Amino acid sequence: MQTFPSEYGSMIKCVKNTLLTEGISKGLYAGTVPALVCNIAENSILFLSYGLCQKFIQKVNGISNVNQLTTLNNACAGSLASFFASLAICPTELIKCKLQALHETNGKVNISDSASSKIVRHILKSEGIMGLYRGFVPTIAREMPGYFFFFGGYEGSRNLLASPGQNKDEIGLWKTIISGGVGGALFWSTTYPIDVAKSRIQIYNSGESLISLIMKISKNEGFLTLYHGLTPTLVRTIPATAALFVTYEYSKN
Repeated sequence: MQTFPSEYGSMIKCVKNTLLTEGISKGLYAGTVPALVCNIAENSILFLSYGLCQKFIQKVNGISNVNQLTTLNNACAGSLASFFASLAICPTELIKCKLQALHETNGKVNISDSASSKIVRHILKSEGIMGLYRGFVPTIAREMPGYFFFFGGYEGSRNLLASPGQNKDEIGLWKTIISGGVGGALFWSTTYPIDVAKSRIQIYNSGESLISLIMKISKNEGFLTLYHGLTPTLVRTIPATAALFVTYEYSKN
């Protein structure tokens, strides 16, 4: 929906057409392997870095305990941590985007096989190692502000949902789920246009700058095209980030 808005006007139409033309495994689950690699790598590095960045923010501000960090402190720690996660997710997101768009780009993008390994070899052969980092600047531009709102929204929601005199770590399962969903929704609501541009840059091997592409899309296709596909993204991310933070908190405990 991000890259081919004229072909897929709605989420339902996109699901229906994908099922009819590509089926389940090659259609709805295209790019599953790199998506799993991407998410596992991103979250592993992100939450490791988040803890370290929290300690860094704590020392810089002379705070005695990590638990005393403010919502703003945690948001800044999350934003800083996302830089390190971006190093891992850019190549895997690139492969995922190309796999998901194989049907639509037939004849437009020079990739003839849907296997992840063959796409990687094709990129390395034609562009070198830096080809795997096409779209890295847009990835950074999405991740750093996005995770500011992601962790800020999560920690802020936990503080708001805590009862008077209650520690935010004691709010329980359902309030943690709500807080995680809020963090995910804020991430994508604030950074979605950047992700649209990133997807197009990676799929079409574009060398165009992020700002110029966003301006071109807005001028030629309309401003709302920059938010085309936001609904399925939110449908996906709210339960996903809710589960992510619940797993994080209970694993930590």
